[in-house]
Amino acid sequence: MANTELKKRVWGWMAFDWAAQPFYTLGWTFIFAPYFAVVATQYFMGAGLDEATADAQSQALWSWGQTATGLLIAITAPFIGAYADSSGRRIPYVVGFSILFVLSACFMWVLQPDGTGLYLALAMFCVAFIAAEFALIFTNALLPSLGPSDEVGKISGAGLAIGYAGGVVSLVIMLLFFAEGDAGKTFIGLDPILGLDADAREGTRSVGPFTALWFALFMIPFFLWVREDTSQHQKTSVSAALSELRLSFGSIVKRRSLACYLGSSMFYRDALNGLYSFGGVYAALVLDWSITMIGVFGITGALAATLFTYVGGVCDKRFGPKPVIIFCIFALVSVCISLVAMSREMFFGVPLPQGSAVPDIVMYICGAVIGGAGGALQGASRSLMVRHADPERPTEAFGFFALSGKATAFLAPALIGITTTITNSPRLGIAPVVGLFLLGLILLRWVNPKGEVYETST
Repeated sequence: MANTELKKRVWGWMAFDWAAQPFYTLGWTFIFAPYFAVVATQYFMGAGLDEATADAQSQALWSWGQTATGLLIAITAPFIGAYADSSGRRIPYVVGFSILFVLSACFMWVLQPDGTGLYLALAMFCVAFIAAEFALIFTNALLPSLGPSDEVGKISGAGLAIGYAGGVVSLVIMLLFFAEGDAGKTFIGLDPILGLDADAREGTRSVGPFTALWFALFMIPFFLWVREDTSQHQKTSVSAALSELRLSFGSIVKRRSLACYLGSSMFYRDALNGLYSFGGVYAALVLDWSITMIGVFGITGALAATLFTYVGGVCDKRFGPKPVIIFCIFALVSVCISLVAMSREMFFGVPLPQGSAVPDIVMYICGAVIGGAGGALQGASRSLMVRHADPERPTEAFGFFALSGKATAFLAPALIGITTTITNSPRLGIAPVVGLFLLGLILLRWVNPKGEVYETST
């Protein structure tokens, strides 16, 4: 492959991160999630619950939606990856799941301020999330073909950095021109553009159609420049894919480094997803932040992610992905402890004066750490997975990677939901995330930083 063609292929591959990240930034964390939490709280209060209980029920509902989504991805990802590898086709799956994502994301619009469409909007968000995750699996499976193993980490980090930059740009656009603050104006004091009704929160609700349009537009370079080797396409069957999958499951048990890495990433990525999913919800329910403040918080985190994800890729190339992962986990554990120890009234048991800015300042710092460490952690994680993947079956490998990221994806939301329900506190509900990070760190001890060498296909 000519050098120019390879560069275009790499840029096309990285376009996926730019196209997909706004959904996670705007939908999963900083705009739709806190809006959903506030609307759900008002909905439950209208049903007769007091505010504290309604807050807890709101967070619990969001967590159960994430739980169901994670279970479905965990159950199906390895098989779909195995089937794709058996057929040699990956791009058609990216196309199919991209279409599903665009259609379902548009329906997030239905969530109105009075709670109308609450459950439908949650369902459509979950479908869009599933579609985005499956498209990501097949895109990640193309990563090993973009360069030698010592370059993959830098490519992975650069792709995620570009993605987070897309998240920043999309979030700025949303805050300046669409999302309404408490006064019904955008961050710069404008009415939402395009004649959107501020009273009906149409600016904020447009996050679904906005991310769908963004994705459809910026996936064009991917589909123009990323090509597969058609000579590897072949007919397959469900039984053949299942047979290959059984062999692969059996081989994992015999490969200690791979097994420990999948177990480790299962816990620490689940914990990270818990932080992403509940960061904006925490800010809305514990600190009473407006959508505008949460958006600024998001910009802080996304800017940090853009910078430190790239830095993480450079460090990955120099030191390898494992040290990057360890450092990031320690940073994120510190964030979790700070969140659990903080409220409007106190910080680590020290009372705060009324109206103190300390919780806001600490939350912005935590947002920067979550963005920076979280981005670098994701880039190093898929780089380390490449080192453990069978080069002849990369999609299946990343199917297992998705499984490890989603097999317990129900666990963080479920533990947060259970703890929130028991304590009746969204703040204390975050506590189980610390344990998940530590479990991942312990298992990482037995992971070979250089991965494993596959002499023959499994």
